[in-house]
Formats: sequence, structure tokens, C-alpha cells
Amino acid sequence: MKKSVFILLIILFNQIPAQEKIMVWPKGQMPNSKGLQLKTEEKDGRIVQIKETELFALLPPKEDRKQMAVIIIPGGGYYKLTYDLNGFQIAKWFNTLGISAFVLNYRLPISPDVKQRELAPLQDIQAAIKYLRKNAEHYGISPDQVGVIGTSAGGHLAAMASNISTDYTELKGDWENIPTIPNFAVLVSPVIDLGEFAHVGSRNSLLGENASPEKISEYSMQNRVTEKTPPTMLIHAQNDKTVPVTNSILYYQAMIRNKVKGALFIFPEGEHKIGIMNKTELTDNWKKLCSDWLKNMGNK
Repeated sequence: MKKSVFILLIILFNQIPAQEKIMVWPKGQMPNSKGLQLKTEEKDGRIVQIKETELFALLPPKEDRKQMAVIIIPGGGYYKLTYDLNGFQIAKWFNTLGISAFVLNYRLPISPDVKQRELAPLQDIQAAIKYLRKNAEHYGISPDQVGVIGTSAGGHLAAMASNISTDYTELKGDWENIPTIPNFAVLVSPVIDLGEFAHVGSRNSLLGENASPEKISEYSMQNRVTEKTPPTMLIHAQNDKTVPVTNSILYYQAMIRNKVKGALFIFPEGEHKIGIMNKTELTDNWKKLCSDWLKNMGNK
């Protein structure tokens, strides 16, 4: 009996993807910091403050590993991080597709350590993209197949990474020539507009409660799409009352105007809860659609 249990534990252990914790910023080079010694804090299973930017690698077996990799950007309204539900759980699913997944715990703009609030999350995702491209050979991936997937406010950050070409990382030396724009993006229930159709909590956390109309327009990502925006897939629920579906529609319309390749899927149900576990079989199809879209991306 004990031997059977031991064998079962070995099998289960081997099925769990290995996690490697990566500190994105070289020691002493994290920009936009006051140098405060913060502690990582959690509340109700959500990170509400992090000490410094973290990237967690979850890799499929080498035999199954494809050249593609994704950086998963959790949501949480820019005031918390749903790192498990919209981070590790999604990463494990990507591993079943043979895709290497990296969960980014980025600095929150409300952090007391941040000097310029709206830049901190962008600096972190840009640094993470640079890190993966620089270390692509180590992880068995291609530097030309590094994408991002973001949910909710994480979708806004993924859109920022996709459209803001200015390198804010301040990294020098051989880091400087590594591009920060991802090769593709998947946006799930994304915050896009920070104006009329905004998720107000995300806007206030990122820009502050008294943001100017100019700043709101600047960080409404439908206004930043160009012909250089990477191919993007958008997934949303029509009955999403937290982040209106208009956010994805506005972004996709901007993609069409700028001839950016991509896809938009709107499900009748799903609310603001599209993820690994979904209430309806129809909404759960987003994973199959996403998998097929990524296969098409990887074959090009």
C-alpha cells in the first residue's frame, strides 16, 4: 500500500511544471524606484504589494517544448495581482500546448516605492521581454516568438507593451538593442479605454484620480495602435459588467484601420470571469480558439 502511494506521488510530482523564479532587474538597476525596502504582501490570495518585480518560468518537458513562449500578465485593476487564477493556472494550460509560460508579477502603480506610477508596470513587462529574448537559448525558445497574454488590467499592460515602442527600461550595454515589442498578444477581457468605457478603478490606480483628459487619451490603448502593432487576439464576454465589451471592440476597430492582423471573439456569456474554468461550454471554447490561433502564428 505504501509503495503504491509512493509511486502515485512520484507520478503526480512529475506532472507538475517546474517553477523557476527570476528577478527581472539586475541588482540595483530597477528604475523608477525610491529605494524603499518593501515586503511582498498578500490579501485574500491576491498580491497587493511586491518587493520587486518577479518572473516565474513554467516550462513544458523539453521533448514537447515548442519555440513559442508567452509572458502572462495577471489582472487586478492595477491595485492587486491575481497571480494564481490569472497567472499560474493559465501558465499550466499553456504548458499542455508545449508552450513555455512566464508569469509576471509586476510593480503596482500604487506602490509607495514608485516615482512615476504609470511607467512602472510598463518598465517591468519591457524588461521581462528583453530578458526572455536575451536568454532564449537557455529556455529552448525563439527570441522571435515571444508573446504576451493579459487579462483585465493585465490586458491593458499587454496592450501598452504592444504599442509603446519607447524603451523605458534604462538597461544599458547589450540590453539596449533588444526590442521590447512582443511578437503577438492575446487580450482577455482587457481594459483598453480609460475614458468613457473605462474600468474606473484601473484608471485611478494607473493615472491617479485627477488625471488630465490628455493623459487619459494617451493611455487609452485604442489610440496607440499603429501598423507596427503585433498580431493580436481579443476575447471578451458581451455581458461583462466590469469591463465593457466596447473596450475590445474599440481596439479591434483600431487594428482594422491600421491593417493589423488579428481576431476578435465575443461570447454571449462569461461576465468578467473568462479563464481556465468557465461556466458555459461555449465560453470555454476560447481556449480552443486561442490554441488554434497560436498554432497558426507559430507556423508563420
